[in-house]
Amino acid sequence: MYRFESRDLTTEEGIYRSFAEVLRFPGYFGRNWDALVDCLDDLCGEVTGGVGIASVVQDADRLLEAEHFPLFVSVLCQGADRANSVVDLDGFPLDRPAIAEHFVFEFRDFDRDKVASRVAQRDLTVTTGDTFVAAALNPEEWR
Repeated sequence: MYRFESRDLTTEEGIYRSFAEVLRFPGYFGRNWDALVDCLDDLCGEVTGGVGIASVVQDADRLLEAEHFPLFVSVLCQGADRANSVVDLDGFPLDRPAIAEHFVFEFRDFDRDKVASRVAQRDLTVTTGDTFVAAALNPEEWR
C-alpha cells in the first residue's frame, strides 16, 4: 500500500516527482504522462511484491478542480490496465505475470456527481454508487 498527499500532486511536475519517488521509478523516467504510464506498467517486484499495489491519494478534494485531474485519472487507468495485462501492446506474451494496480482517491467532502462529471471522458467508463465513483478504460476506445 502506497500513500500520496494531494498537496504534492497539484501540478503535473509534482505528480511526476511524487510517483517517481514513492514508487521508485527508474532514473530514466521521462517525467511526462506517457512515461508515467510506461513506468506504472513496469513496476519492479520490490515495489509490487510480484502481485500488485494499492495506492491512496489522501485529501483528493484539492485535486478535483485541477485542470490536469481528468487526464491524471485517465493516465492511472492506462497504467493499471497495461500492468494487469499478460500481453504487450502488440499482443505478444510478456515475460512477467499480470500485476494488479488500484488507485483510490479519498475525498473529505465526497460529491459523487461532481467527481463523476470531472472524471467523465470518452476514453473512460465511469461507474457510480452511493459511496464511490470508479473509472476504467473504455474498451471501445482502447481495444
